[in-house]
Amino acid sequence: MTAYCVLNYRVTDPEAYQAYLRQAGQTLRPYGVETLVADYASEPVEGEPAPVTVVLRFDSKETARLWYESPEYQAVLRHRLDNTEGFAVFCDEFVRPS
Repeated sequence: MTAYCVLNYRVTDPEAYQAYLRQAGQTLRPYGVETLVADYASEPVEGEPAPVTVVLRFDSKETARLWYESPEYQAVLRHRLDNTEGFAVFCDEFVRPS
């Protein structure tokens, strides 16, 4: 079942965050990921979301976890975690009940 990784965060150190931007995309290629959203000026409609929103499509949550836990992404992840505030979630696609 198709799954998504949804990230929403605020960059706290733009200069240091650049290392994440330079390296993160390379870690996605082996997993057949499609980037559906990458918006650095998300428009809040409800609540207090951060300005950066990214939505990645994976074949499954298992594939999403394999990417997230891969040594390649773990080596890059610290550049986002250390320089942003926000969240990331994995979620399954919506399947309309019959």
